[in-house]
Amino acid sequence: MYDEILIPTDGSSGMEQVTEQALGIAEGSGGRVHSLYVVDERAYMSVPDDARDQVNAALESDGYDATRAVAEQVTEAECEAVQEVRWGDPAVVIITYAMENDIDLIVMGTRGKTGFERYLLGSVAEKVVRLSPIPVLTVHIGDQKALTEEIEQLIGLDR
Repeated sequence: MYDEILIPTDGSSGMEQVTEQALGIAEGSGGRVHSLYVVDERAYMSVPDDARDQVNAALESDGYDATRAVAEQVTEAECEAVQEVRWGDPAVVIITYAMENDIDLIVMGTRGKTGFERYLLGSVAEKVVRLSPIPVLTVHIGDQKALTEEIEQLIGLDR
């Protein structure tokens, strides 16, 4: 059912958890796991022209490091891995890549930000969930204890 699985990565800590979830699905179906890093070029438009090539090279290198970390975890589990680095709006590129590569499932991390932080910064995972025609599994990679405490407060549980 899930032959092609996409893991968008930003190289942050917690991606191991996301990859583990994807591997649990891939191993059961014999699926191939794609690792995608998207450089958000909008964030670097103000870089001076004389430094742009050096910054672009560093960003691309970070992307290859991030996808390699996921790919290594995938190959250790004896699944097939594909790595890709692209440029653009992360949510749009993730969905485009998924559609171009017949991805069956997108597995991505989310930090579960709330309030102003979420509204000011936006959430790539949230945009992908809202816009993707492909199923998306999100894996919380933030502070589990803090999230549990926040939920307990919201629903009125006292421990």
